[in-house]
Amino acid sequence: FEKEFDLLPGLSRHPRVDLGLIRSGIDPLTRMGAEIGVDLFVKRDDAQPLAMGGNKVRQLEYYLGPAQEQDANTVLITGAVQSNFVRLCAAATRKMGWHPVVQLEDRVPKDDPAYNNSGNVLIDRLLGADIHYFSEGENEAAADANLDTIAETLKEQGRRPYVIHLGTDHPPLGGLGYALCAAETYLQCQEMDRMPDHIVLGSGSGLTHSGFLVGARSIGWDVPVHGICVRRDAGLQVPRIVQRAMEVDALLGETAKMSPGDVLVDDTTLAPGYGRMNKEVMEAIQMAAQMEALLLDPVYTGRAMAGLISLVRRGVIEKGQSVMFIHTGGLPGIFAYEKDLTTD
Repeated sequence: FEKEFDLLPGLSRHPRVDLGLIRSGIDPLTRMGAEIGVDLFVKRDDAQPLAMGGNKVRQLEYYLGPAQEQDANTVLITGAVQSNFVRLCAAATRKMGWHPVVQLEDRVPKDDPAYNNSGNVLIDRLLGADIHYFSEGENEAAADANLDTIAETLKEQGRRPYVIHLGTDHPPLGGLGYALCAAETYLQCQEMDRMPDHIVLGSGSGLTHSGFLVGARSIGWDVPVHGICVRRDAGLQVPRIVQRAMEVDALLGETAKMSPGDVLVDDTTLAPGYGRMNKEVMEAIQMAAQMEALLLDPVYTGRAMAGLISLVRRGVIEKGQSVMFIHTGGLPGIFAYEKDLTTD
């Protein structure tokens, strides 16, 4: 990543661990693009090699840098029952030789056996993570606070815990990984001699979205970056992305040249809410699978692709333009949603 770090010298001031990150490929989606009416490409962060891959590998390299400096031997994180972040954090922790402690939040009104035991939960267990459960759903601050309580107990037991806080009152270190991804994608597009007219990605915690946006603007890349809401509506997500982007920019040394119009958020395909299927998401999953053999999950990438299709159909993205879809992974979730995906 030497060229990427040359483009973003502010990254070098932050500790980072090596989780086997690769420069993920970019593939054309010719048939699907023709069906939608755009020149469509996909950035394959689902192909990252760590424990079935995904965008959180990039984020965890920066979250675990301070853990290594602090000589931690136990890492704690919180997320939804089928959280990809939790799964990859448990995997990254094991790769570092440490012990994972995870907290699974009750965010999605599902109580079938596959959702509670398959997919990411099965991998969490295979990785030997200590699993705690948290029943307060969308209460982000309370979930983080409960992690701190667990960490205190672990300290008393002689462990050296490090907590990954995901609330907006903690630094968005993970966003640095997607600033790096923006530089990586830019260089790849230069090599291909095909710069996209638009970037589309999922917007949840906001670190992938804000990190990519700040990284792009910091290197002078003015491509529109569309964040598709997967958890909160646009009214809540826009100020979150603005805040996170300002914080990521500060971490990089305030190099991004941004305006309020740079934060593009779309919640057209969000209803009925986080982790819940709708017909647009199902259409996107089936279209990608049957036209491109590209697998998308119901929570993030399926909803993000549904948002991309909606942007084209509504004319926000014009027919014939070039669109880069950032595939952020989440494939174990497919198995947790067996009932939804096999219901006609």
